[in-house]
Amino acid sequence: MQKQNNTLNFEGQNIYVGFDVHLKSWQVTILTEHMFHKTFVMPPKPEVLSNYLKDNFPKGNYYSAYEAGFSGLWAHYQLKALGVNNIVVNPADIPTTQKEKVQKEDKRDSRKIARSLRSGELTPIYVPSESTLDDRALVRARSMLVGDMTRFKQRIKSFLYFNGVTFPPEFERKSTHWSGRFMKWLDSIPMKEQSGRQALDILIEEARNQRKLLLETNKKVKKLSEGVKYNEQVGLLKSIPGIGLTNSMVILTEVEDIKRFPKDEKFASYVGLIPTSHSSGDKEKIGEITFRSHDFLRKAFIESAWIAVRFDPALLMAYQKLCKRMEPNDAIVRIAKKLLNRVYFVLKNNKKYEYNKTN
Repeated sequence: MQKQNNTLNFEGQNIYVGFDVHLKSWQVTILTEHMFHKTFVMPPKPEVLSNYLKDNFPKGNYYSAYEAGFSGLWAHYQLKALGVNNIVVNPADIPTTQKEKVQKEDKRDSRKIARSLRSGELTPIYVPSESTLDDRALVRARSMLVGDMTRFKQRIKSFLYFNGVTFPPEFERKSTHWSGRFMKWLDSIPMKEQSGRQALDILIEEARNQRKLLLETNKKVKKLSEGVKYNEQVGLLKSIPGIGLTNSMVILTEVEDIKRFPKDEKFASYVGLIPTSHSSGDKEKIGEITFRSHDFLRKAFIESAWIAVRFDPALLMAYQKLCKRMEPNDAIVRIAKKLLNRVYFVLKNNKKYEYNKTN
């Protein structure tokens, strides 16, 4: 009697996995090269998915994909280590039908990802090394602390305005605020009730603690910039007027490798410093800068552009010409694009920027 051979062997065959990531579970869809296998819910653990694939499709070539989002990249690193060829994709780049847009659910999302992965329609995002990701976390933490510090200062000023407290003549200019003398003045403001003074003290203490934490974080970022990994490139970037240590570190930790952009226009598109465009027939309309951007990088370049126009006569002249035909905020975006081109050249050629009034 002939016996059935139950030995599974998927050697040479491709297995495609799309999964929708949630905090407590993953919605997983598995496809073979020619058929649908299964959609199911599993714990959010890469080793569980890897074991399932190896048990059900032994010796196969495993490919998986998930959307970039809150879950970060830890699953990607672990899946790669387990032998699964994983990619992370921008949700906006996944082909989506009109029905999938109006009837969105986890099962459909995982199937859509698996289907697009199998048909070769997905373009992965760039995944930095784990060490760069940790460095980026420190630099981003500093940015968040700056934002928090701004909010704490606004709370104190709102409290003063609400209670009719005006600034003395020596503190009328904003540049004098938050100095040691200014903080002493805040400590001396009399309030009608003790509870009012206590409320102001709480706000002031909150700002002082935040300022101390921010100063400590600045030191950590500076120390990181002086290490072997970043020191040389930070020196290159700081040779460009408007680019300081902090924004140098933002650029380096967010980009990691400038050579992944074949030309400066690709870099500008990634940052989000190119205008939207719409063409039909002989007509072409150029609009505002694209809504799709890398927020940290775009903010860093625009901040640096405001500084650059103060110190670089060539950029100041260009900015003044632009302001004759557009709003200042729109003009500074064009200056930021010029800075981006300089950054691209400096990092791509590993060469300091040479100041020239005609640049």
